[in-house]
Amino acid sequence: MAAKRPIIRLKPREGRRVRAGAPWAFSNEITMDAAVKALPPGTEVQLADEGGAVIGAGYFNPKSLIAIRLLAPPETKIDRDFFVGKFRRALGLRTRFFDRPFYRLVHAEGDGLPGLVVDRFDETCVVQVTTAGMERLTDTMLDALDAAAAPQNVILRNDTPSRALEGLDSYVRAAKGAAPERLAVEENGARYFADPKGGQKSGWYYDQRDNRLALAQLAKGARLLDAYCYSGGFGVLAAKHGASEATLVDSSEPALKLAAEAAEANGVAARCRFVKSDAFEALERFAREEKKFDVVVCDPPPFAPSRKDVEAGARAYRRLARMASAIVAPGGFLMLASCSYNVSRERFALECAAGIGRSGRHAALIREAGAGTDHPAHPMLPESAYLKALTYALD
Repeated sequence: MAAKRPIIRLKPREGRRVRAGAPWAFSNEITMDAAVKALPPGTEVQLADEGGAVIGAGYFNPKSLIAIRLLAPPETKIDRDFFVGKFRRALGLRTRFFDRPFYRLVHAEGDGLPGLVVDRFDETCVVQVTTAGMERLTDTMLDALDAAAAPQNVILRNDTPSRALEGLDSYVRAAKGAAPERLAVEENGARYFADPKGGQKSGWYYDQRDNRLALAQLAKGARLLDAYCYSGGFGVLAAKHGASEATLVDSSEPALKLAAEAAEANGVAARCRFVKSDAFEALERFAREEKKFDVVVCDPPPFAPSRKDVEAGARAYRRLARMASAIVAPGGFLMLASCSYNVSRERFALECAAGIGRSGRHAALIREAGAGTDHPAHPMLPESAYLKALTYALD
C-alpha cells in the first residue's frame, strides 16, 4: 500500500528543481542515512521536504545519481489502473496527430512515466525499460499496456547502456507474441523498415519525423547528402519528394541494407546511392573531390553521451559543421542535428555557427526545431527536450 512506502527527505535548502515540479531528486539532495542506503534498487518511496511535507511518490535507487524519480502525487497507488490511465492519456494525445499507429507511444518523463519508452509499429510495441524502479513494475506495466493498446506483439528492448548504471542486466525478448526480424514503418507517406531486435534503440527514430518532411520539401529537384543516414529516413523521403539524387552514408551495413529496401519500396532506388563509410571520412573525401550537394543533412549519434564528454562533443559538432558546410553548393541548405541532451541548445547553436564560419561560408538560420509531438518534454526537465535540429541557408 502507498501508506507503507518509506519516506525519504530532502536535505535542508536542497532539491530546488524537484520542489518546483521537476520529477528528479539527485543523490546529493536527499538524506542518505543507513536505512535509506539499505533500500533495494527500485523501491517505491515517498519524497518529502526537510519538514516532512510529502512532495510526491516514485521509486528510489541508491546506486544512481538520479536517486528518486517521481511518478505521481503522494499516496497514489502505482498499480495497473495507474498505468492504464497513463497509457490512455498518451494514446489520446498521439491519435490527435497521427492517423496511423506509427509513433512513440510513451516518452518517459514527458508522459509521466520515467524509465519507460514505448515505440509503436502498428500491431507491435517495442518497449524499453531503463531504470530499476520501472523494471520492478514491468509485469504490471505490460498488463496495463495490453489493456490500453492491445498490441499483438510486445518486444522488450532492454539492452540500453544506461541500464548498467541502474544495476540492471541487458536482454531482448518477446514479452507477448513474436519478435519479427523486420517491422514496416509508415511515416510522412513513405514506407521504411526497422530491425526491432538488433537495430539502434527500438529500430527507428520517430523523433525526426517533422524534420525529415521539412528537409524533403527543400530537396525538390536537388542533390541531397544524408550523412549518418541509418535506415534512410531523410534520404529516401527526399527522393520520394523529388530530389534529383540522394547519397546516403552510414558506417553500418545492416542499416544501409534497410535504407536500400526502403528506397525500393518507395520506387526511388534509381535516384539513391548508398555509401558505407564513416561520415567524417566521407565528408573529407567529397571535399577533396570538390563534390557539392544542394542539401546536406547531418544527424549523428550523440557526441556527448555524458557530462564528461561535453567539451569533446562540442568540438566534434563544430568540426562537423565546418566540414559539412564546405560541400554545400552556393544557395544550398545545411541541417545539423544533435541528440546529446548534455549539450544545451545554446551551446549547440554556438558550435554550429562557429564551424560554418570557419569554413568561410555565410549562413542564415531558417529553421530551429526539436522532436515531434510524440516526444513531449517535461516542462521542468530540459533534459527531456534532447533533440536539436538547425537548418541553415548558405551563400
